[in-house]
Amino acid sequence: MRDSISEQRALLLHPALREEAILAIEDAESNFPANIRVRIVQGLRTKDEQIALYAQGRTKSGKIVTKAQWFQTFHFYGLAVDFGLLYDKDNNGSFEELSWDTAKDLDKDGIADWNEVVKAFEKHGWEWGGVWRTFKDLPHVQKTFGYKWQTLLAKYNSGDLIPGTIYVKL
Repeated sequence: MRDSISEQRALLLHPALREEAILAIEDAESNFPANIRVRIVQGLRTKDEQIALYAQGRTKSGKIVTKAQWFQTFHFYGLAVDFGLLYDKDNNGSFEELSWDTAKDLDKDGIADWNEVVKAFEKHGWEWGGVWRTFKDLPHVQKTFGYKWQTLLAKYNSGDLIPGTIYVKL
């Protein structure tokens, strides 16, 4: 993995997904030149972080960015990643741009860089939020192992956690 921040964030995901997330990003990056990196913008999200996001556009200023309350998001269970693409436009190592442009093809291979990242995650069994019908979430990928949030919440509330962690047993 080329981006140390993304690696740190990947290591906070549910233990069942950490290595997979890293492998998916490495797969995508193996097709990119050195001036393109995948950035995990958000992985594990705390209850307080999700409550604040949910309030945006409702009880706090700004536009609505999520439809999920804290217990409904797979980020809370460490089973989701939001990503962007880092571009070093002048090849000086500074990575001037974090982009959510889904059409850019800076590696000039005829495939949008965004789609290359999505395909790498899908190859590892992750679901992309860009295919959802009601709320398209283009930077979002998740792997739920077949669980609905209701089941994960019940496991969380009952203390069905990996011992010594905050992660539910899958």
